[in-house]
Amino acid sequence: QVQLVESGGGLVQAGGSLRLSCAASGRSLDTYIMGWFRQPPGKEREKIASIDPSGESTYYADSVKGRFTISRDNTKNTVTLQMNSLKFEDTAVYYCQARRGTFRVSEYWGQGTQVTVSS
Repeated sequence: QVQLVESGGGLVQAGGSLRLSCAASGRSLDTYIMGWFRQPPGKEREKIASIDPSGESTYYADSVKGRFTISRDNTKNTVTLQMNSLKFEDTAVYYCQARRGTFRVSEYWGQGTQVTVSS
């Protein structure tokens, strides 16, 4: 099994920056697609970024393009989300996801970390 732990959340002013980290244990992440999701208060969880196992291909939701950057370090078994130019609407609980497989899909989630952006 894979255990994921997010960290780095907190309170930040609009326009500021924050870096979230996701640390994994149990297995190497080098075969997993990694993603960051967020869930604002009262809304559904949405995918905002993902990165393929090699780190060569990334995806970003339109709402965060140009502001957020996802990266991974397979040697350290970590994934990060650099968040710049934060807006009030970025306020949410942010979750890390690991996913792999075709016929048999394995999916793991972290516990989440709160990001609050003040206006």
